Amino acid sequence: MKGVKEQVIQMIQNLPEDVSVEDIMAELYFRLQVDAGLKELDEGKGIPHEEVKKCRIER
Repeated sequence: MKGVKEQVIQMIQNLPEDVSVEDIMAELYFRLQVDAGLKELDEGKGIPHEEVKKCRIER
């Protein structure tokens, strides 16, 4: 398993050559949010799909 530093370096290397600092920061922020969401799901903090569908229908 790669360390965080190696993962970030690889992510940046996979971006286009003309990438801006803002693009890199946006990609890092996106990754941070995805990882946080996956962690919440692993901890059982997610909302079941049926509950989300029910709330959407009621609005």
